[in-house]
Amino acid sequence: MTAPVRTPEQRGDRAPRRTGARTGVGASPWTSRAAVHTLLVIASLYSVLPLVWLVTSATKSVGDFSTTSAFELADWNLGENLSALFAEEDGVFLSWIRNSALYAGLGALLGALICTACGYAIAKLDFPGRKLLFGVTLAGVLVPTTALALPLYLLASQLHIVNTFWAVFLPLLTHPFGVYLARAFADAAVPDEVIEAARVDGAGELRIFFTIALPMMRAGFVTVLLFQFVGIWNNFFLPLVMLTDPDLFPMTLGIYQWSTRVTQFPQYNPLVITGSLLAVVPLVLAFVLLQRQWRSGLASGSIK
Repeated sequence: MTAPVRTPEQRGDRAPRRTGARTGVGASPWTSRAAVHTLLVIASLYSVLPLVWLVTSATKSVGDFSTTSAFELADWNLGENLSALFAEEDGVFLSWIRNSALYAGLGALLGALICTACGYAIAKLDFPGRKLLFGVTLAGVLVPTTALALPLYLLASQLHIVNTFWAVFLPLLTHPFGVYLARAFADAAVPDEVIEAARVDGAGELRIFFTIALPMMRAGFVTVLLFQFVGIWNNFFLPLVMLTDPDLFPMTLGIYQWSTRVTQFPQYNPLVITGSLLAVVPLVLAFVLLQRQWRSGLASGSIK
């Protein structure tokens, strides 16, 4: 005769404890969906509020800064501020815009191409010292750019290019972190079989890179391009060390020079804020226009 089957409650056993999103039992309050969303909203506001302040302040006159709060809109003086900005010092701000466009636009394009080619070579070409070269590249990532300003100035002085366009432009053409990213993209996006097939067909290494590897690394190229563009556009210390001619200043250095006069000449305050607002616009446009390629590039570069 078999014993009657007893339920878990009759045996005195506890029911298995269920955890997870369905019951919420055992879940940390810091990992709940509401907490995560709250933290994301706070982080977004922290990032957006300075831009909101910049937009509202760019519409104010000199007197409005002392009569209105930080985020309060006053009389719409953006047009007058823009006119004064472009007329100040015989329109030197237009020269700063042109210089920043040349430094960041042309420098980012050539720099991204050089970094992509270097990363592809380290990843896919077999040559002596390849691992040592990649190790040196990784070591270069750890060196802050400000620590290189003095050595770069001494090199530029030996080449007699201090206070010229080339003193700022040439050091910006490559970046160790861009080479590192390009190597990761090349490993993930360019199959070795495709390269070998192209070599069998008689294609040279340059042709393989420009016609086969570079299109496959398009997302990686755009990612490196964005990093280069943002880094060069926001570059301040290198132009500060290299340049003394205001006609060669980028926007960052020129606006800084004006900001040092605000305490003595309050009329520069609207110019500095309006110029800073214009300096942010290209960065926002670059991320909006290229965000799809940038996000897919980061995802593909993380897979090996």
